[in-house]
Amino acid sequence: MPDPVPGRSALLRDHTTLRLGGPAGELVVATTEEELVAALDTDGPVLVLGGGSNLVVADEGFPGRVVKVATTGITADIEDDDPSCGGVMVTVAAGESWDHLVEVAVDRGWVGVEALSGIPGSVGATPVQNVGAYGQEVSQTIASVRVWDRVLKGVRTFANAECHFGYRHSRFKADPGRHVVLSVTFQLRQGTLGAPVQYAELARALGVEIGRRAPLRDVRDAVLGLRRGKGMVLDDADPDTWSAGSFFTNPVVPADQVPEGAPAWPAGDGLVKTSAAWLIDHAGFGKGYAAGRASLSTKHALALTNRGGATTAELLDLAREVRDGVQAAYGIRLVNEPVLVGCEL
Repeated sequence: MPDPVPGRSALLRDHTTLRLGGPAGELVVATTEEELVAALDTDGPVLVLGGGSNLVVADEGFPGRVVKVATTGITADIEDDDPSCGGVMVTVAAGESWDHLVEVAVDRGWVGVEALSGIPGSVGATPVQNVGAYGQEVSQTIASVRVWDRVLKGVRTFANAECHFGYRHSRFKADPGRHVVLSVTFQLRQGTLGAPVQYAELARALGVEIGRRAPLRDVRDAVLGLRRGKGMVLDDADPDTWSAGSFFTNPVVPADQVPEGAPAWPAGDGLVKTSAAWLIDHAGFGKGYAAGRASLSTKHALALTNRGGATTAELLDLAREVRDGVQAAYGIRLVNEPVLVGCEL
């Protein structure tokens, strides 16, 4: 196992996109699967850290071992990108940058993740949350997830159906701390056109109808443009991007509970998914609404941001104010999307 990292680099605010979080008891950077498994072999508390883009860490930090997953590698089951093959299986190390994978996929004509461009974080984190955006979810292309099972102390591989994917959910999220993702295998089509566009905002940006296809590179560029306009592409110079992305999930509720004028998408069994951003905005929390050094993004009401020097306590106070305000206005309780470490709403 590599030696723990001492000193200031063990402050978790230096390893999260919110730039929040106190010290780690120790920080271990694992660059190989062997190092990763060895680092997990401890009786004390362990926090597994990827890109830090979906974490809210307490000001007190994390008293145990923090294991930063820094494994890399993208391997396809075909040597040449021959469109006549129709599809490709791509296995990716858990520590690989997610957006780097999407960039490689677009460059090589691998279809199915292009609408997920610009999402920060690591590949290993994506199946845990079933990450999704602009009409795509990783569950649509994941073939299998290979993990280290900390209970059974061995490697296991879960096929897609065994992952129990749902909206921002999976078996890995349901049983936190047990499964540490080692690699993810994606089944992607090959071609020059992206998957059928399923999201109205993206369709408008591309100038196509919903259900039509557009060139892979055009889809990626359009998504990156949309995300930048909302402060959802990391930029050291822009505090609107010092966030954990969308802080609340879009609530799924009975159709008769959706406020008049709010967006609604069918979710099955008489339920609909509505827009958390719409609820927040219409409950009186507009873009840029601030509480101390934490505020809603000036570009997107669904992102809570650190304006510089904020504390986790300040951010959570703002999150509670927004959550409680939406519940008072509409009777809908918002649920946080990021993982809370050592703190709660």
